[in-house]
Amino acid sequence: MVRKVNLAGAFATFSDTWSPRIAGQVDGYDIKLVRLEGDFVWHKHDDADELFLVIEGQMEIAFRDHTVTLDAGEFLVVPRGVEHKPHAQAECKVMLFERQGLVNTGDAPVSDLTQRAQTRI
Repeated sequence: MVRKVNLAGAFATFSDTWSPRIAGQVDGYDIKLVRLEGDFVWHKHDDADELFLVIEGQMEIAFRDHTVTLDAGEFLVVPRGVEHKPHAQAECKVMLFERQGLVNTGDAPVSDLTQRAQTRI
């Protein structure tokens, strides 16, 4: 089915943080929407790159040797195998491009932040 997605409307369907929702798919990749606030966990994805596109707000992605700040309209690709830790001081709306089936916490121990079930918008 072909359908358009209104980002504001899609983000309005959920309010919980660190709980990505699948908004679409492209060639084996999920397009996910997520609200971020506070700290995530240090993790990496050994077999997949990950793209963070900030829709609204500001976030940081910490790496072991530096931190990158992303504002609305900016994106960053975290290459496979690179350890990182997302953080948002205040709520931030982000679009993720990730390989289908990717576990959000990567190689980190399973925790309350780990999402194996994929919720669709």
